[in-house]
Amino acid sequence: MLNKIRVNWGGHKVKLTWLSKKVVDLQKVTSVHGYCFYQGKILLVHVEGRGFNIPGGHVEKGESPEETFNREVYEEAYVEGDIQYLGAIEVSHEDNPLFVEGGKYPLIGYQLFYKMDIQKCHPFLRENETTCRIWVEPEEVQHVLNDHELSLLVLKDAINLNTLHMEHKQT
Repeated sequence: MLNKIRVNWGGHKVKLTWLSKKVVDLQKVTSVHGYCFYQGKILLVHVEGRGFNIPGGHVEKGESPEETFNREVYEEAYVEGDIQYLGAIEVSHEDNPLFVEGGKYPLIGYQLFYKMDIQKCHPFLRENETTCRIWVEPEEVQHVLNDHELSLLVLKDAINLNTLHMEHKQT
């Protein structure tokens, strides 16, 4: 599976590159996302207008990426847990004719990805943009997730990390 793809986001031609475990310039982080594990299943949330996706969202002023991820996971799925960094997707607008210099996004920015081991699952209140949460077998995620194929590379790294974590707990 390739770690680079080109996507068309509303007319914006963007190059995405998965950077497993790479540390990036936090000043260029635009959003954080992650795969959350609970009893061997993966959490997906239905986001209004986007379908099923993994929890995540934009970094707010003054927040660390970890604080953002914990906030977004709680707001979208009402869960809490322990997180580990997986890596980043580099989002390059270098070939995007619609890119606006000084606009909302940098020419090259990053989306950070985490893995969460859910420790607390609270009642789902539907107070934000998500309409429901579901628990999916890892091998079924690709059939439900509404995202680009790099998300499956991130999933693979999350599953590998989860397997290592589970083996370590048993010893």
